[in-house]
Amino acid sequence: MEWSELTEGAKAVLEQTRNIKNDKIQIVEFEVGFVQDPETADGEPVSIQEEDYTSLKKYTQDNEYGEKYHMARNRDTVKIIILEDGKIPDNLSDYPIFREYKTPVE
Repeated sequence: MEWSELTEGAKAVLEQTRNIKNDKIQIVEFEVGFVQDPETADGEPVSIQEEDYTSLKKYTQDNEYGEKYHMARNRDTVKIIILEDGKIPDNLSDYPIFREYKTPVE
């Protein structure tokens, strides 16, 4: 699967894993059904729906760019992790979430 085939919501999530490549593991957490408030968006608001999740899942399994990803879903909350050395770390809770696309709890 190529980048151009991704949905817009999937691209928004993956761009966060690709923006800062450093020595740290990148974790992006998002909620299926999330729609960003246009007032807080930097440009076009991000919307992540079920079809975006499906697109991300396919891309992370079939991508041709050499990066290794791990996705974990619990109900509507999904974490996508770009892996260093292709391995999932022993304790993911030790790593901060780089970016969240979730509805704030009030």
